[in-house]
Amino acid sequence: MARRLDWLGWFLVMVGALNWGLIALAELDLIAALTGRSFGETNVLSRTIYALIGLSGVWVAVRPL
Repeated sequence: MARRLDWLGWFLVMVGALNWGLIALAELDLIAALTGRSFGETNVLSRTIYALIGLSGVWVAVRPL
């Protein structure tokens, strides 16, 4: 079970990194676009995704390699 959470955590961290890269390079907020919003707009779904990405970052940071 922990291995699946590790994989999911890394995947979501990579999604977050990709999103921030797209924001910096192309002014494109991928999460907002996928949830039907414009750059900088949020809804319950996008905030949930952002929260999961944030929690994944904490999970990956505290897990031993």
